Amino acid sequence: MAAEATETVEEKSVNRFGVDAASRAWRRIRRSRSNAERDRRAVTGVLATLFGGIFWGFSGTCASFLFENYTVDTTWLMCARQIVSGLIFLIVILSRRTDRGNLVRLLTTKRDVAVLVVFSAFGVLLNQYGYLMAVRLTNAGTATVLQCLQLVMIMVYSCLRSRRAPRRREFAGVILALAGTYLLATGGNPSNLAIPLEGLTIGLVAAVGAACMSIIPARILPKYGASVVTGSGMLLSGIVTTCLFHPWANMPQLDGMGWGAFFVLAAVGSCLAYSLYMQGVKDIGSMRASLIGTVEPVSAAVTSAVVLGTVFTMPDIAGFACIIVMVFLTA
Repeated sequence: MAAEATETVEEKSVNRFGVDAASRAWRRIRRSRSNAERDRRAVTGVLATLFGGIFWGFSGTCASFLFENYTVDTTWLMCARQIVSGLIFLIVILSRRTDRGNLVRLLTTKRDVAVLVVFSAFGVLLNQYGYLMAVRLTNAGTATVLQCLQLVMIMVYSCLRSRRAPRRREFAGVILALAGTYLLATGGNPSNLAIPLEGLTIGLVAAVGAACMSIIPARILPKYGASVVTGSGMLLSGIVTTCLFHPWANMPQLDGMGWGAFFVLAAVGSCLAYSLYMQGVKDIGSMRASLIGTVEPVSAAVTSAVVLGTVFTMPDIAGFACIIVMVFLTA
C-alpha cells in the first residue's frame, strides 16, 4: 500500500511532458533570471549609448572651438586625439586583470586581429578623419547630422544580409534622410549649395566610417569587451596615422584653454564616448545603438550654439528634424 501511495504521488508530480514540479519551478526561476539579465543589459546598453552620443556631440563642439580659435591642422588633431585616447584606454585595460587577459587573447588570435585591423582602418580612422574634416568645412551640428546617415547604411546592410526588401518604415526613413541631407546641403534652394560640396562629401565619408564601426567589430565585441576592442583599435589607428602624417611637424600653438579643449576632446569626446557607444553596440546591437546615438546631433547643435554662438537657419533645423525622425522610423 505504501509503495502504491508513493507511486501515486510521483505520478501526480509529473505532468504530461514527464517533467516534475520541481523541474518546472527551476525552469521558471531560470527564465526569470534570464529575462532580468536581458532587461538589465538592455537598460545598460541604452544608457551607455545615450551618454556616448551626448559626449560624441560635445566632441564636435570642442573640435570647432580649436579650429576657430587656433591654427590646428586636421591631421594633427586626428593623430593626437587617437594616440592620447588610445593610451588612456591602454592604461585602463592594463589596470584590470580581465581586460589584460582579453587583450592578450585578442592580439594572439589571428582571425580576430584581422577584424581589429579592418575595424581600425575603415571604422575608427575613416570616421574620425571624416568627422573632424566635416567639422572644419561645415560646423559641429551639420557634421554630426551627416554622420547620422550611418543608420541608412546599416539598414541597407541588414537588408542585404537578411536577403529581404526594406520595410515601409525603412523606405520612408531613406526618403527622410535624403530630404534632410538636401535641406542641409542647399538650404531649400536647389541653385544654392548651403555647405561646401567637400563638406557634404566628407560628412558622408564619416557616416560610412560610423557604420563600419557598428558593423565590423560585432563578432569580437562579446568575446573581448568594448574597452579592449575600442582601445586597441584606437591606438593602432593612431600609431599608423602618426607614422604616415608626422603630426610633430605641424604642432599648433595652444594656450591653457586650447590644451584644455584638446584633452576634453580626447578623454571625453573620444575615449569615453567611443567606449560607451561600443558598449551599447555590444549590449543592444548596431541598429538600436545607432538609434539612441542620434542624441549626438542634438548635443552638438545645442553645445555649438551655446559655446560657439553658431546660428542655424530654419532649413538647417528642418534638415536636422528630418534625419532625427528618419532614425526613429528605421530603428
